[in-house]
Amino acid sequence: MAGSRNRLYMLLIGACLVGYLWLFVNLNKETSIFPNEVNVCLFKKISTIPCPSCGSTRSVLSLLHGRIEQAFLLNPIGLLLFLIMTASPIWICIDFLLKKDSFFIFYNKAEHILKQKLVAIPLIVLVLLNWIWNIYKDI
Repeated sequence: MAGSRNRLYMLLIGACLVGYLWLFVNLNKETSIFPNEVNVCLFKKISTIPCPSCGSTRSVLSLLHGRIEQAFLLNPIGLLLFLIMTASPIWICIDFLLKKDSFFIFYNKAEHILKQKLVAIPLIVLVLLNWIWNIYKDI
């Protein structure tokens, strides 16, 4: 169990670090390494249709600037990303310091709940509605 816990923790910390780097690159377009907006969505590049998560970077950046309504309108998934990128590294560090498994236990319980049809189907519908909204907004 400790091995899978550590793998999960390292995966999440690594994903958060990549996310922080991506946010840093996009934080200020005037001083950014990439002066123009960079579209890394492979789905959108191939199909010209935005994916359900298109706009989530701009959503998180809006949250960082205190613009909650704008963040929600850009992409509600950004709110979830912000929460995960903020809470999970802190929680994981606390687990490492206290030699606990509380985040791992929480993750496993959440995964179990999300696999239940009564929960999974409405969440899938929400993602599809978000996708339709992204297409409508032509994000």
